[in-house]
Amino acid sequence: MLELGRMTDSQILAIALASAPTMITVLIGILINNARLGDVRHYMEARFNDVDRRFEDLDRKLDHRFDDIKDMWRSELHRVEEVLDARLKHLEERS
Repeated sequence: MLELGRMTDSQILAIALASAPTMITVLIGILINNARLGDVRHYMEARFNDVDRRFEDLDRKLDHRFDDIKDMWRSELHRVEEVLDARLKHLEERS
């Protein structure tokens, strides 16, 4: 086996040329993998944004429903209050 200090320029060039296809193949693989990871990230971002939007819609609908229920209860309580006031007034007039 030759020592590194005794290698000729042509031997160093042969080693570099022999390893170049492997390095290029690995580099291409890294770039393709990076692009695919970017695609996955964009896909996941879109899905999360869709879920967020759906939860916001649901939250808005629930808020509206609760407001409607509160309004209904207020009107019902007001009606009951009027009935009780009328009955109390009637009882006060009788006595």
